[in-house]
Amino acid sequence: MVNVLAQTIETAGGEVEIIRLRDCPIAFCLNCWTCTQQPGKLPGKCVQKDGMQALIDKIEQANGYIFASPTNLGSVAALFKRCMERLMVYAYWLMRYRDALRFRKANTPTEKAVIIFSNAAPGTIGRLLFGTHKQLKLTVQTIGAEIAGTVFTGLTSKTPHSELLKNLQKKLKLWL
Repeated sequence: MVNVLAQTIETAGGEVEIIRLRDCPIAFCLNCWTCTQQPGKLPGKCVQKDGMQALIDKIEQANGYIFASPTNLGSVAALFKRCMERLMVYAYWLMRYRDALRFRKANTPTEKAVIIFSNAAPGTIGRLLFGTHKQLKLTVQTIGAEIAGTVFTGLTSKTPHSELLKNLQKKLKLWL
């Protein structure tokens, strides 16, 4: 589904870079909250020295986003969850003041995002009962973007791949 959307964007004259999290060396969040103690609108700096900073740099340079994940056991995939937790650099919380956690770019969305998710359950049931949609929305809000569209596909385990792609292309034509 991501490839079809990327091709649609490129056909319209846009540039797309697809990043597969399985190819990014992202360590688990240490929950040290060091990144949240640094004031300002720019993302905080994580103490981990891995591939996440390069991903943050790409997020900061992009004009739009596509976030996608299958539903695994009612949630986003584990790799996406790991990345999502490391996006804590977009939060700000001075613990010494017992202030509430705030997102650095809240209420100032300038970029748009499309979220894509799928699961094996029937459409409405899968969309409402599982947390994938909510987690993808939270990811978009965390980086300071707003959702421009949502693509959801249910019954993925029982629907032939060609039919899934045909349905996605119909949805994309409605957007354009």
